Amino acid sequence: MVSPTAGFTPILVKGITVHPENPLQFDFIVDPGDSRLQGEELRSESTRLIKYFLASLTVPEDELWVNLSPYEQDRVISDTLSQTEMGRDMLAQDYVLKQLTASLMYPEKELGRRFWDRVYKKARQEFGTTEIPVNTFNKVWIVPEKAVVYQHANSAFVVEARLKVMLDSDYLAMSHNVTTSQGHQKAVAGDVVTGDPVTTQIVREIILPEIEKEVNTGETFATLRQVYNSMILAAWYKQNLRESLL
Repeated sequence: MVSPTAGFTPILVKGITVHPENPLQFDFIVDPGDSRLQGEELRSESTRLIKYFLASLTVPEDELWVNLSPYEQDRVISDTLSQTEMGRDMLAQDYVLKQLTASLMYPEKELGRRFWDRVYKKARQEFGTTEIPVNTFNKVWIVPEKAVVYQHANSAFVVEARLKVMLDSDYLAMSHNVTTSQGHQKAVAGDVVTGDPVTTQIVREIILPEIEKEVNTGETFATLRQVYNSMILAAWYKQNLRESLL
């Protein structure tokens, strides 16, 4: 069982400073958050986050995804991302996503009871009975929703970063509407499950808000938020480098 956690701010790479005379030299600004890390521990964790930044620079944008799915064994992680520590950590977070989703539906917990009460109530309304097979598997995606970067002189700071949790049907609809000019839609993590009309809307209303809250504020997905911050700064740096060189 994986339960929602209290709000937690992990150590994050919050900013980067580039040097105009040498665009391939840069300094990182690290916020220790609630970790209280100091000395060598702080340096070690900072190095891990910088590796996320470097991986985000070198892995093609359309390969920044993981999909730990028993139904899609040939589409778990891209070859390039699989060679990085960031790819390994993203897969680990995807596994936790599966655990959390299943735990939230557990019928002996308050949220799980609410979920199943709604499912059976809807089944009774539509079919006149609750004695029907109910498929509660819904494929869940975590994708970027919003990123705000403040630029001052030669430095950039992440001032807002939020991830979105959505069902597979919503994700596919959104991806279909993304134009070529907007680039690739990057899936930061995925959870596998397929849904049916009886449960899909109830999952969307009851389960997804709890997952999204945990993803953006809880300790369970602190690593994912660390990856996301580093990705955002890497995207800014690539754009800045392109403009400075060209």
